[in-house]
Parts: sequence; C-alpha cells; structure tokens
Amino acid sequence: MSLAFCGNENNSLAYNVDRGVLNNGCFLDALNVVPHIFLLFITFPILFIGWGSQSSKVHIHHSTWLHFPGHNLRWLLTFILLFVLVCEIAEGIVSDGFTQSLHLHLYMPAGLAFMAGITSIIYYHNIETSNFPKLLLALLFYWVLAFLMKTIKFAKYTEHSVGLRQLRYCITGLLALLYGLLLAVEINVILGRRYLCFTEATEVKPPEDLQDLGVRFLQPFVNLLSKATYWWMNTFITAAHCRPIDLKVIGKLPIAMRALTNYLKLRKAFESQRVKRPLGSMPQGPKWIWRALRQAFGRPLIISITFRFLADLLGFAGPLCISGIVHHISKDNRTIQPPIKLLGVYFISSQEFLANAYVLAVLLFFALILQRTFLQASYYVAIETGINLRGAIQTKIYNKIMRLCTSNMSMGELTVGQICNLVAIDTNQLMWFFFLCPNLWAMPVQIIVGVILLYYLLGISALIGATVIAVLAPVQYFVATKLSQAQKSTLEYSSERLKKTNELLRGIKLLKLYAWEHIFCHSVEETRDKELTSLQTFALYTSISIFMNAAIPIAAVLTTFVVHVHISEEADLSPAVAFASLSLFHILVTPLFLLSSVVRSTVKALVSAQKLSEFFSSDEIGDEQEPNATINHNNKYQAVVSTQLSHNVLRTLCFLELVESVVITSGYFTWTDGTPTLSNINSKVPFGQLTMIVGQVGCGKSSLLLAALGEMQRVSGTVTWNMMTDSEGEQVVTCQCCIPGQAVDSCFHCVYLGRKRGSVAYASQKPWLLNATLVENITFEMPMIKPRYKAVIEACSLQPDIDILPQGDLTEIGERGIILSGGQRQRIGVARALYQQTNVVLLDDPFSALDIHLSDHLMQEGICKLLREEKRTVVLVTHKLQYLPHADWIIAMKDGTIQTEGTLKDIQNSDPKLFEQWKTLMHRQDGEFEKSMTVLERKNLRRAMYSKEAAKTEEEHEEESVESEVDDSLSQAMRHRTTIPWRSCGVYLSSAGLLLPLLLLSQLFKHTLMVAIDYWLAHWTSHVITAKMDECGFSHSWYLSVFSVLCCLGIVLCLVTSVAVEWTGLRVAKELHHNLLSKIILAPMRLFETTPLGNILNRFSSDTNTIDQHIPATLECLSRSTLLCVSALGVISYVTPVFLIALVPLAIACYFIQKYFRVASRDLQQLEDSTQLPLLSHFSETVEGLTTIRAFRYESRFRQRLLEYTDANNIASLFLTAANRWLEVRMEYVGACVVLIAAVASISNSLYNHLSTGLVGLGLTYALMVSNYLNWMVRNLADMEVQLGSVKRINGLLKTEPENYEGLMAASQVPDGWPRQGEIQIQNLSVRYDTTLKPVLKQVNAHISPGQKVGICGRTGSGKSSFSLAFFRMVDMFEGRIIIDDIDIAKLPLQTLRSRFSIILQDPILFSGTIRFNLDPEMKATDDMLWEALEIAQLKPVVKTLPGGLDAMVTEGGENFSQGQRQLFCLARAFVRKSSILIMDEATASIDMATESILQKVVMTAFADRTVVTIAHRVHTILNADLVIVMKRGIILEYDRPQALLEKEDSVFAAFVKADK
Repeated sequence: MSLAFCGNENNSLAYNVDRGVLNNGCFLDALNVVPHIFLLFITFPILFIGWGSQSSKVHIHHSTWLHFPGHNLRWLLTFILLFVLVCEIAEGIVSDGFTQSLHLHLYMPAGLAFMAGITSIIYYHNIETSNFPKLLLALLFYWVLAFLMKTIKFAKYTEHSVGLRQLRYCITGLLALLYGLLLAVEINVILGRRYLCFTEATEVKPPEDLQDLGVRFLQPFVNLLSKATYWWMNTFITAAHCRPIDLKVIGKLPIAMRALTNYLKLRKAFESQRVKRPLGSMPQGPKWIWRALRQAFGRPLIISITFRFLADLLGFAGPLCISGIVHHISKDNRTIQPPIKLLGVYFISSQEFLANAYVLAVLLFFALILQRTFLQASYYVAIETGINLRGAIQTKIYNKIMRLCTSNMSMGELTVGQICNLVAIDTNQLMWFFFLCPNLWAMPVQIIVGVILLYYLLGISALIGATVIAVLAPVQYFVATKLSQAQKSTLEYSSERLKKTNELLRGIKLLKLYAWEHIFCHSVEETRDKELTSLQTFALYTSISIFMNAAIPIAAVLTTFVVHVHISEEADLSPAVAFASLSLFHILVTPLFLLSSVVRSTVKALVSAQKLSEFFSSDEIGDEQEPNATINHNNKYQAVVSTQLSHNVLRTLCFLELVESVVITSGYFTWTDGTPTLSNINSKVPFGQLTMIVGQVGCGKSSLLLAALGEMQRVSGTVTWNMMTDSEGEQVVTCQCCIPGQAVDSCFHCVYLGRKRGSVAYASQKPWLLNATLVENITFEMPMIKPRYKAVIEACSLQPDIDILPQGDLTEIGERGIILSGGQRQRIGVARALYQQTNVVLLDDPFSALDIHLSDHLMQEGICKLLREEKRTVVLVTHKLQYLPHADWIIAMKDGTIQTEGTLKDIQNSDPKLFEQWKTLMHRQDGEFEKSMTVLERKNLRRAMYSKEAAKTEEEHEEESVESEVDDSLSQAMRHRTTIPWRSCGVYLSSAGLLLPLLLLSQLFKHTLMVAIDYWLAHWTSHVITAKMDECGFSHSWYLSVFSVLCCLGIVLCLVTSVAVEWTGLRVAKELHHNLLSKIILAPMRLFETTPLGNILNRFSSDTNTIDQHIPATLECLSRSTLLCVSALGVISYVTPVFLIALVPLAIACYFIQKYFRVASRDLQQLEDSTQLPLLSHFSETVEGLTTIRAFRYESRFRQRLLEYTDANNIASLFLTAANRWLEVRMEYVGACVVLIAAVASISNSLYNHLSTGLVGLGLTYALMVSNYLNWMVRNLADMEVQLGSVKRINGLLKTEPENYEGLMAASQVPDGWPRQGEIQIQNLSVRYDTTLKPVLKQVNAHISPGQKVGICGRTGSGKSSFSLAFFRMVDMFEGRIIIDDIDIAKLPLQTLRSRFSIILQDPILFSGTIRFNLDPEMKATDDMLWEALEIAQLKPVVKTLPGGLDAMVTEGGENFSQGQRQLFCLARAFVRKSSILIMDEATASIDMATESILQKVVMTAFADRTVVTIAHRVHTILNADLVIVMKRGIILEYDRPQALLEKEDSVFAAFVKADK
C-alpha cells in the first residue's frame, strides 16, 4: 500500500486548491502541524539543559515546590487534551481504513500534537520546579498558535456543513476549547505573578513544610500525576531495599496532617456547636460528636466519595466493552457503510467509531486506568482522613484526661483499662468507619446500575439472579456476627491461657525445683483445649464466609442462565451477553460482600461515639487549677520576667516576706458527692521548713496533700499558696513560684497571677515511674546537673541498685518500673522529688516500702541535709514517729480532721497524752533500728541472685563476642530482607500433616473446575452463534445440564477448600502451641535467664494469635488470588498464544514491583506496630501518674510528648497507606496492559484466524480478573511474609535443647523413702551454667551428716546459690559428683530427684488458685497435713479467718498477702513435702525481722531431724548452725563449726559477723 501525506489516489481531491488552500482538508491538517513542530524544536534544547541542571539539585523538596497559579487545572486540562488526541488518532486510523492508500494527514498531526502535549507538561514541570518563569513564553506562543489553528479548522468545517454527526467535527471543537483554556491558564500565570511586562515579579516563598528537610511525606505537595501514581514514593521504596525504614527515614508529618493541627480543627468544630446552643452550654450525647466530625473532616470525605462514584461507574465499562467487542467480531457482515467525504477528507460518525473492536479495546484500557486511579485516590483520601481524625480524637481524649477529676479514677468510675480501650479500640473504630464510609454511599449506586445493566442484557432472568445474591446477603451478615462472637470468646480463653502461661514462666524456677512443671503445663493445655474449641467455631464460620464469597456468584450465574434459557426458546445467549453478564455478576457480588463488614463497622462506630460522649462529659477539676498558658518556663522552670513592671512595684516587693507556703482555711473536701472526707481543715505549712503529717492509717493524711494540690473536690473553704506579708505582718498578696536563692525580681509576675500555684515536687505513696531509663525517671526532663544527681542518688541509696542493673542508670526500667522491687520504685520516686528545683516538696509516706536503714539514710541525707540546706518547704506524710524531732512543724490528723498542729514542743505542752503515746512508739522503733544491721552490706547481699553470679563469670566472654555478633546479625538481616522465608513456610505446612495434600488438591481441583465452567460457557455460546448463522434450530438442554453439573461441583469444591484451609490452620495452631509449651517447660533454666520473659511470653501471645487467626485467612487469600491469576493467564495464553511474548516484560515488571514493595511494606508494618506501643503506654502512664504530672505542672510537656507519639504513629500509617496505593496503582496498570494486549490479540486472532467468539469473551473476562487479583496476590504475599515471622520465632524456640530428664536408673529403681537419712557427700564438684562459660564452683569437697544444719555464706558472686542449685542438677555438673544416701544424683531421673527435696527461695512465689493448690499442687496431702503445715508456719489463724479456709483464693502473685506471709506460705509448702533435705536460698532476704525469727524458730523445731542447708543473707542467722561453709569465687574458703571459726582471728566468717553487728 503506497504512502503519502494526503494519499495518492488518482481521483483524490486532496491536492485540489481551486477554492483556496484553506478549503482543502489536507492543507488544514498540515497547517495544524506547525505549532507542534515549533514547540518540539524550541523546548528540546531547553529541556536538555534543564535536565542537566536537575542533577545538581540536592533537596528532595526543591523539586516539589509547585507555586504557579492554576497548577492542578493545567494538569487536568492536559490529561483531557491527551485523551482527546488519542481519540483523534484512533478516529483518523479508522477513517483511513476505507481507502486504498494511507492518508497520513488524518492521524499524523494528532500524533505530533500528542507528543507536543506530553512535551508541554514536562517542560512546564521543569520550569516550575526550577523556578524560571520567563521560559513560559514558549508555551504561551504554542497555546496561541495551537488555538488559532484549531479554530480555523473548526470554522472551515462549520462552513462546509460538517456537523455534530461527524466525530472529527466534535473532536476539533473540543480541542479548540482545550487549547483556549490552556492559553487562559498561561496568561493567568504570567499576569498573576507579573513575570512579563512588569519590572518586578511577585515574590513567593515556599510553604514551611518544604523548607523543613525533615518533612519527607510529599503527597500533598507533588503534581497531579505524581499524586495519582505515587511516583514520589519510588525513591523511598527502592531505598528501603538497601536500608531498613525507621522513624528517621520517614521524617516528620506535614503541618496540615499533624495531630495538633487536626485537634485544633476538631476543637473549633466542637466550640462552634457550643456557640449555637443557648447560653453556650456543652452539648451532650453522641450526636454532637458526629456533627463535629462532619464539620471538621467532612470535606475530604465528600471528595473520597466522589472519586469512588467515578471509579464504580467506570468499572461498568469492562462488561460493556467486552459485550461490544464480542458483538462486533461475531457479526456475519463486518463491512461498514463507507464514510462521508467532505473537503477531500473522509468523516465517520461516533456510532461507526465505537463499533470498531480495536477502538473499544483502547477505550477499555483507558477506562481501566482511570477507574483504578480514581479508586486508589478514593481509598487514600478516606484513609488519610481517618488517620487525621484518629490523631485529633486521641489528642482530645488526652486533654480531657489532663483535666479529669481524680475521684473518677479512685472511685472506679473510669479505669486505666477503660481509657486505654478508648484510645486503642474506639478511636480506631471511628477511623475504620471513615475508611469504609465511601462504600456506604457507593454500594447502593453500584448495585442499582449493575442490576439495570443485567436487566438490559438478560431481561427478567437477571432480576432472579440478583435476588439470589440479595437473599444470601443477610446470611453473610449473620455469619459475620457469629464470627465476631466467636472471636470474643476466643479472646477470653486466650487471656486466661496467657495468664496461666505468664504464671508458669514467672515461677518456672520454683516449678522445676519442685518438679511441678507438668502439673502447670497440663493446666495451660486444658485452657488451650477450650480456646481451640472456640477457635473451631471461629474456623467454621470463617470457612462458611469464604465458601459463600466463592459460591454465591456461581449460584447466581447458574440460576440466571437456567431461567434465561427456560423463559423463551429464542433467548439470546450469545457470548457477548453471557460474558458481559458474568463480569457484571462479579461486580455485583463485591458490594454485597462488603455490606456485612460495613454494617458491622457502622454499628461499632456508633457504640464508640457513645462511649466517647460519656467520657467527654465526665467531671473535670476546678478551673482554678488550669495552668496559666501565658507563662513560659526556661530549663529551670523559673518563670520568665516581664520587663514592663514599674520601679514602684520593685520597691514594694523588696519589703515583702514569704511566710507560708500553703494555707487552708475552713476547708471541707470530698472525693464523691457524699460526706466530706476532710472536715473543718484549718492549717498552714510554714515556708522553707519541714512539716510532718502523722496519724493512723486512713485518717486522711494523703487526702490533705491532694486537697492542697487541688485534686479533691472542694466543698467550701480556701487553699492559698505562697502567702506573703509585709514588714508589719499584714497579708499582702499570693505568689506563684519563688525559687530559693533566686532574685526577687523574678517573682514580679506573681503579683498579677493571684492564687495559682507553681510547680510542686510530689512523690506519691504508690510510686509512679515512666517507661524510660532510670536517669530519665529521676531528672524528669530537668537538665542533668552531675553533682546534684550524685547527691540525690547517694541520699536515696540507689548506687548499689544501679550497679546491679545491666546498663546502670541507662537501663530501661519498663512500664510501671516492672523490673524493680517496691522499695527501689519508692526510692526512685523520692529521688525525682529531691532532684527537682521546686520551692515545695510533698512526700507521701516515702518510707512505707523501705527497711529501717534505708529510711534512716534517706531521712538524714535526703530530707534533713539536701532539702533543708536549700531552704525548701517540705511536707512529709509518715508513720515513722522516730523522725518527729526533726520536724519544724507537725500536723496530727484523726478521722479526717486536724487533731492538733504546731512544733513538737507546742504539742508536748498542749496535748501531753498524745505526746506520751508518740514517745512510746518512737522508742520502740528506735530500738528496732539499733538491733538491725548496716545498710549497704544488706543492700548488696539482698540482690545476690544466681543469675548475677553467672553474669559475672561470663562478662568478659560476652564483651568479646557482642560486637562481632551485632555486625553479623545486621549483615545477615540485610541479606534476608529480600527473600521470602520459605523455611518458615515449610515448617508451617509440614505441621499440617495429612491435611496438606487435601488442601493442595482441593484448591487445584476447584480452580480447574472454575476454568472448566467458564470454558463450557464459551463453548455453549459459540455454538449458539453458529446455529444462528446456519439458521438451524438449537437445543440448550445438553449444554445446560453439563453447565449445571459443573456449577454444582464447583460449589461443593468451594466448600471443601474453605473447610480444608481453616482446618489446616487449626491443626497447625494446635501442633505448634503444643510443641512450644512442651519444649519450654523442659528447657534448661539458662534459657529463662538469658531470654527476657517478655520475649518468651510474646511467642505464646501475639505469635500464637497470628498463627491461630491470621495466617489461615492470609493463606486462603494468597492461594486463591495466585491460582486465579495463574488460571487467567493460562486461559488468555490458550486463547491467544501471542500473549505469551508480551507476558515476559509484564512478568519482569511485576517481579520487581513486588520485590521492592514487600521489603518496604514489612518495615512499615513493623514500624506502625512499634510506634503504637509507646503511644498506648503513654496514655496508661499519664492516667496512673495524673496527680504527679499536675503537681509538677508538667501537663504541657506530656501533651507535647503525646503529640510526638501520635505523629510518629500516624506518619508510619500514612507511609504504609501510600506504599499500598503505590503497589496497587502499578499492579492495576499492569493488569490494564494485560487486558489491552489480550483484547487486541484476541480480536486479531478472531478476525484473521477465525477464533470462536466464545473464547474471545472467555479471554477478555479472565483478563479483567487479572487486573483485580494481581495486587491482592502481592499484598497477601507481603502480609504472609510478616506473619511467617511468628512461625520463624516459634521455630527458633523449638530448637532449644531440653534438660536431660532421663537417668541411668529408672524411677521404679529409686527407693520409695529416699533420701531417708539426708547424708550429703560432695566430691570434687565443678559446676558451670553453660558449656560455653567458666566454672562457678571449682573442685568443691564437703560432707554433711544426716540432720545437720549447715550455713553457707560469702560475698555476691562467690557461688553460694550455685552450690544449692547443684543438688537439683539445675546447673551443668561437668566434674565430680554429689552422693546423697549412697546414690549418685547424676544417675537419677531428673523428675524423681527434684520431687524428693524441698527448697525455699529468696523471692516468695504464690500462684493464682486456692491455698490448697499452692501448698500441694499434686493433691497428695490430706487436709490435716495442710493445717499442720500452716500451724507450723504460724499461718493457721490467718487462713482460718479467710472465707473458704484452705479453698480461699490467692490472687495472681499472692498480692492479697503481705511479703512476710507469702514467705511463710513457702515454708509451709516445703514442710508439706516432708523431705529429709531442706535448702533455704536466702529465704529471709526480703522479709522483716519478726517473720525471720518465726522462720528460724520453725527450722530449729519442725525441721529438727532433717538436713537443712541455709544460704545466708544475714550472717547472724547461721550462728546456731552445726557447720559453716564460707565461699569465695567458687571454692570453699572455710569449713568448720561457727564457734571454731569465730575463735580464729584471721577468719573471714568472723569478719562477716563483726560487720553484721
């Protein structure tokens, strides 16, 4: 075929210019080439120079500053222009198809215009980001020329009676309009910014966000194309491949998305409602919350819903285009009427244009691209709005917490758990509602349009098919409700199992020593069985849900076609109708599946709004306690001085004297609305002095402090802070904060601030600690002053504790100070109060958890020395009356009122009886003090735990290996980041056993059958067409019966696969948990010492939950989407083998997209989870420490920290959302390419190779499915990868080598009563904690006779505890042996050995359950034996008074008994066992003197005939022993009777005894 610009037919009018050149159609087209050639020649050199300079741009933000007016409109118009130009090219090609020679003028100008359009937007983007506005002149000329040329062409067409019936006329008019609009936009930019014709341009600054290099979330700032395709994420996602994503990498949130910005928006919405109400009262109920949310966040939601509408309407283009394409190629006569010829040029109508199959294929491609872009934009806007809303509500909740009345908390109206649920659950429910909100509006439209189109295709039978779907939708909702209930009951059993597992792990040492681990393991297994039963219900309903999702479309299609064929014999069941209907049913099913989750989400959101409404309307503290927002504090928290005070004020203030810190006049205070807790309080706290508040338990001492701080509800009276008097004693004014030693003028502002108090250092009775390092807990955001810090540490005797912590004072002490004892927590709380430089210090019973030595040291060094030297006002609540002589002022309380106040001398004179009572108690406590031993020795010994000894010996070894291990693990982690954990997948699937082949076969059969159903439909409908062409009769019955059988089999297989997946998941969950529990209880103690307890517990909690509930669902989704994609690609390749060539580049693109996405997605998911934990713990910390925070006046600091945590969590969520959209846009564009290639290939194949129309329809339907399921496949693969991490971690623990429980002797060979005598021979014993560590006992020899009482002492790390553990084979005895009653313990089975001894540990451990269970878990002892044991331990009276006696409940950790009582229970437990050997491992270390004397007495009497080995904590406890062993560094230093050792002058034991006196 010859080629010429105007065509070269002999009779062509193309070259005829008799009536003027402008009346020649070919010349008009040639003229339109000029502007495009001009633009391409002008811009290319500039672009290359521009791109060269782009490489020098360093800041990522520089290239995202979009500041020209009409920016988005330009991009929008350019996109429309490009689409219209594609239509013009297509129209030209279709028109040209009717001639012998090719007429280039029909489509070449449009092609050049398309290139020019792309060049114009690239050129504009470079100019805008490089900020060279004068270069816009080239574009201005281009738009002028293009507009003129198109207008001339349009005018000539009109002149020659070319009208709206001709498509090219419409396209030309539309292009003229678009060029005109773009010209207007250009003129607006040049004039608006004064870039031309003006001497000075308008100065524009980039927004604050783009000037901040920390802001890396650029979605709001990039151009429209980058916004739609998330192009700006490319560098971020590819960089994640080389470097893990952390908070530094993702940077800060843009200002508009920060929690504070959104909170202010929400607050404004709430306030506007208050203004609308009469008298400005606060609105109540959930309605006002919904109104405020609508006002604050409604606009972006409307945008999201609009995008969703557009996407859903474009979604129907797929079925319609399939119908059109198949209809076109199935026509018998494919020739179309020749087009009209005017101006020497051919013209076609829009009907002729749209009747072309290739045109429809291209339009389908564009429709898919647009639909996916709008859908992802809708998702993104909804999710971003939801995240912003969550941040705003969390901030509002936090601000409310800061103003909450303390009585709400103390009276149980609001618990920490309830408030944390509001934050963790209810805010997320509202966020999820906003995510799903567009569905709520879009679903009805989708359903209505879908049903109308089905009716148009199939008539009345379509309505019957739609009815099947509609009838089954409520069943879906019912199943979803049942699923929710099953999940709730599973959660209850899961919590109970975790509680038991936690107890088992915390008490594992005791359980192993007593050989009780199997009893507790069985208890956990019982709860797990209940949980699995609940999980079975969950699995059943999940499988029903999966089954219905798969089966409903099959049932609907089957019903529809059966009815359609039977209604009339001449029913149209062509491939066009059948496959368009099939696609429509798939579209129609989606909203009905979503219906159940959307309805559930809506119900949950309504409940959450109700809860939030109740919380927001709860009582707040009085307005007078609101911190003054106008004051700025510097680092020392001293108020900034106003420089505008007059000299008169200065002179006045110089004569003022501060005499009272706090004055309460006629105060009545209450916690609730009932009787006042404090009545008729008239009291004062002198300035700069030590005031003590004393009185019996419950008389209102702590309440008095809280009343002064404004935490109680004031019924009447006044509280005045910092009262000043003038030189004549007249009261003048109250002052906020005068720091001792500070210049007088820095208090000037106080004159104007009335009675609002300043910061007060407060240490509560129940110590409150942050989840931070120890040093951060003490400095509490004050600058670090080393000398002061050291003095405080010394005063609180914290140095020995710091030395024991692994990283010293930089150790993270965990939530609520979880790793510390009560006394340590108390001292850190006091240290915080001492360290602050506030004027007033309130200490609420700081000695309650401290022993007498620590109390005395704290009193002398901390309160009397440190605080008094600084002349600070100290108020001390205490029961330790021996400190009363130190007090400058004493307030004695009784029954909620003040009994008396004054100095000690005043009280001695005014109330001698009370003074005498105090005197008696003071002497008694002083005596107790004198009897006790020195402080530091006890502190060091108290913490000698055997894991510490092990740590000492391995310290050097660890130091060497730590660095290399860190390097190795990092490089290894980087290597493994890109690979899918196939091994973990293998572990998971191999645990399924015989269910695995069933799962695989059922999935393969199901998808094969699905393809068979659709293939049979293609075969059937093709025969319908053939029969029509041949004009012979056609019977549907045979085809219909086969189709029905296949559909029914398909439905059955859907059920089988859904059940198989869930049951496989259940089997694996059962198997893995059972194996894990079995391994853990048999693991050596070394595992529990070297692995944090939280890590092991996480395997049983979050990891087990993932395996139980998440992996089966992800596995099902992944297998379904993968097999659907594979089967779809297989069908397309079968229909058009040419497709395989195009498949290669598409597959490579998919591979790289998923490879990069998986790594980034995993990092972002982990980051989102890890940023949520600090946020939630900050809420719970704040609620627990509310009084302390408000006392310190630190509300603003904690609010600031909350905003940081919220923003960190939100930016991780936003990046994760953007990454998901990045993937989905790309995968769906690849899917659209698959559809285009498959459509073009199958059309060509049908037209030239006579491929059956049924197969064309089949190929196109499957091509549409690919675009839907490709991104699901990658998303599920990424999720699966994260979830398989749980399997990997559990598998890591499953590799633990268990203890050797077997012995050379069988359990039956061990004599029944062994050991009867209790004789112990230790021969050359060497012991270590692990084969890799140095020995902790070296060549130890000893002989202990039956019934002897042996004491072992030595400094920390000497090997005392290791000595006791060797009897139980808890350590590696690699040399020597221990012979007890003539049997070598190494030959005994471990269970038997441990069950024959008794031990009392330093830390008393009780389990939740009955007292009976705690004393005798094996249930072997009679009630008499148990009562006898309790009597011996002096506990019988205590237990008798409890309801239920022996069956009285013990709470978790024995919290309902005191420390001393818990230790006595442990003694009773040891006695119940009645073994002839008892080991006491520092059993008296953490109990008071009275309990210790009971314990010693019992050991001497009840255990008189038994062998007792005592690891000594206080040396005087072993003075009465028969034999003393002194140890040092794993060897026996001294071995003799205590008297003999005391007589030796150089004896180490004697030195210990002297130090202990």
